[in-house]
Amino acid sequence: LLLAVCAVGIGGTFQYGYNVSIINAPTQHIHKFLNETWSSRYQKELNADLLTFLWSVIASIFSLGGLCGALIGGSMAIRLGRKGALLMNNVIAILASILMGISFPTGLFELLIAGRFLIGINSGVGLCVQPLYIGEFAPKHLRGGLAMGTSIFLTGGILTGQIIGLRELLGGEKHWPLLLSSSCIPALAQLLFLPWFPESPRYLLIDRGDELSCAKALKRFHGSSEYRREMEDIQRECFALDGEKPKKPWQLFTDRGVRWQLITVIVMTMGQQLSGINAIYFYATYVFEQAGIMAEKIPYVTLGTGVCECLTALSCVRSTYYVGRRCLIIGGYLLMTLWCTVLTFSLTYQELSSWVPYMSMACVFAFILSFGLGPGGITNTLTAELFVQSSRPAAYMIAGTVSWISFFTVGMLFPFIVNGLKQYCFVVFLLECFFVAAFIFLIIPETKNKSFLEIKKEFHKLNFGRNA
Repeated sequence: LLLAVCAVGIGGTFQYGYNVSIINAPTQHIHKFLNETWSSRYQKELNADLLTFLWSVIASIFSLGGLCGALIGGSMAIRLGRKGALLMNNVIAILASILMGISFPTGLFELLIAGRFLIGINSGVGLCVQPLYIGEFAPKHLRGGLAMGTSIFLTGGILTGQIIGLRELLGGEKHWPLLLSSSCIPALAQLLFLPWFPESPRYLLIDRGDELSCAKALKRFHGSSEYRREMEDIQRECFALDGEKPKKPWQLFTDRGVRWQLITVIVMTMGQQLSGINAIYFYATYVFEQAGIMAEKIPYVTLGTGVCECLTALSCVRSTYYVGRRCLIIGGYLLMTLWCTVLTFSLTYQELSSWVPYMSMACVFAFILSFGLGPGGITNTLTAELFVQSSRPAAYMIAGTVSWISFFTVGMLFPFIVNGLKQYCFVVFLLECFFVAAFIFLIIPETKNKSFLEIKKEFHKLNFGRNA
């Protein structure tokens, strides 16, 4: 099971985290490349506004690709299977790496834009299919811990990108094309290791009707002595669905039986993206400067934020066994509300005393820890648990679409929010975190150690009224 999570994660959410992270290091070098290419092609200088526009396209086209990936990820998982979709997804990553790698020697910045769009598609598909696959092959009592593999590999990708992007490694002027094309390495690793593992047992039995292959897959994943209990659970779900075909995303919006599950997923996904985690990373450099850290040392201190988030994701695996999903995600949002409040005060009264900047610095790390404790890790886990087999791929398509649209919206509006409100932008985020915590407290039941059918029954009263 652990090896399967690693084989799935390396080409899944790791790619998302890695490609979000590595684009920051070569910013100046890409600007220079754009200027030189434009000058040699048109014999005139690239004006500042057009340079900003081209850089914005290179940076933001990734989220547009991610949105496209989320829209096709569920369909790929239904047609090709969960494992088949992930394997096919690596072809997109390798093609993207080639395009980004040859953009500099060919002098075609258009290839860089195309490569970033394709790697965005790869990340969108990975974010959709990886938690779907892990949630379906994990045994009920280990589902929460194994599903945290999604968050662990995502944060691991961010940290790896921060390290590889240091100027001593591939972040220098000579090596930045290698840095951008290095995303082919995780793709090749998944193509090498994932074929050794079986397809999702639930997909094999419920979608394909192949009971023999399902039993073989369960034996591989759970052991020949432990697989029967899980097999019975899948058979009960198959019987309850009574041959129901996988639903399309638009069908979920008209299905009263999943109304509150769908609302929950949309609120949680938007809450995760709009929680202020991007604001924290934006303000980190300023906070570190105020604490007296030299500018050339800040990239190394920023690594601490990546380490912080990665360690929290790892520690959260164990917490899911003792605390449960509901407490973790509510606790995470409430702690983020607290740190937003403290950070607003500390940034406002930065000059009051010499120790105040250090309190701001502590708040940055505390906020990232709190995000990793709940919203960062549990959101994808709950998306898998709130839906039965016929609705799950469509639910992930909707969640992915909402996530990428929110990600793009934050990217577009965030600079204006920061410029307009300065440090008071965290008041907006603390209110958002508080309201999401309140919603989860009122609506979401605990899903720990419950089957997908048991969780569906928990929502039955909400969906159909108390007298249903």
